[in-house]
Amino acid sequence: MREVEIVEHPQIDGLRVFFNTVHYRTAHIHRELELIWLAEGALDVRIEQTRLRAAPGEMVLFHPGQLHAFRAAGDGCTFLCVQIAPELAAHAYPALGRLRFAQPCPGRVLPRDAYAALVQTLLRLAQSYLQQRPGYELTSAGCACLLLGALIEGMPHQLLSGGELAGQQRRNDRALRLMRYVDENYTHKVNLSDFAQAEGLSLGYASHFARAALGQSFQDYVDTVRFYAACKQIAAGQGRLVDVYAASGFSDYRYFSRAFQKRFGMTPEEYRRRQPPAPEETHIHHSVHSLEQFYTRAQSLALLARCRTLAAQQNAEK
Repeated sequence: MREVEIVEHPQIDGLRVFFNTVHYRTAHIHRELELIWLAEGALDVRIEQTRLRAAPGEMVLFHPGQLHAFRAAGDGCTFLCVQIAPELAAHAYPALGRLRFAQPCPGRVLPRDAYAALVQTLLRLAQSYLQQRPGYELTSAGCACLLLGALIEGMPHQLLSGGELAGQQRRNDRALRLMRYVDENYTHKVNLSDFAQAEGLSLGYASHFARAALGQSFQDYVDTVRFYAACKQIAAGQGRLVDVYAASGFSDYRYFSRAFQKRFGMTPEEYRRRQPPAPEETHIHHSVHSLEQFYTRAQSLALLARCRTLAAQQNAEK
């Protein structure tokens, strides 16, 4: 289970930059501030209780320790991702871990010129990080700090108190225990009442907490995990569909088929036939909690060139 995402920083301590094509990523948290900029495809995003759809050219922010999830609105969404750990700016701005912006999409708040400048700083950061020319570590870290400075200067924000941070941590810990409980039990009948009893909660409060933490009812979340477990098995070519639905926790084939119609508008048989071969030199990560495609440095630089074209086109349109 990886709802707590451990972000490694192999190049620069506290900073990671990469391209990702995502189909879905279930609710998870990490200690870094994360910023994504959409290059291709739309993305349905849930950040705690906030739901939004982001379009190509938009940025979305995720705060440290903030539960979030996303799913491509179509066949996949490609975005540039920057993850900044609090220690990167610890000396200059030690409050980064407590920072909360009022709006997750900078382009919906900042003036057009300010947002265009923010995008250019982001693309310069990505270019420096990916090209790895002499001194790129300083340039990349500097661009990351410029990004943060522009966001703090231009966007409404607040700093959480120690008590607020502690409360968030308690809620996150309980949410992670709830997701772990589903992970360990989704292949058979699973009841929220068992989790409520283990946590010392009333069933009503546990139901309210599950909806608040996961953005959907407990049963809908269980169905989502079962559905993605089935997708993983189908993509891996594992067995007959009748075996897939049983192994994923679905009670009958009709229920299983209805889940695919609801989410993809096709039957499980059609979904299996449409599975594409993985591109060469591309890393595919497919699990119950995510279907993501990562890229080599050369591929990422090619994607970055396309991002620059998109940014230029959007600036020209404005």
